[in-house]
Amino acid sequence: MVVLIIGMLICVGLAVAVVAVVAVPARREGRELLTPQGEEIVAIVKEKTESTLDKTGEAISTAKDKVSDTVSNPFSDNADDTPRHRAS
Repeated sequence: MVVLIIGMLICVGLAVAVVAVVAVPARREGRELLTPQGEEIVAIVKEKTESTLDKTGEAISTAKDKVSDTVSNPFSDNADDTPRHRAS
């Protein structure tokens, strides 16, 4: 497990080094990081993300309310008949 974590950290370090070698000098020269086509793709992704959140927002809040009702009062039907266990 430790070897896996060290390997992942090395990969992240290499990725940061590549970005530093490529992107930082380009940015200093005044070049943009994304092409106009890349900017359009980012804008489209942002729009789709917002529309998806708008469509699913109500469903997520409804599911959250149902779960919180169940968790907060799990023995609401037969509170006297249900045995309660104490943690030891």
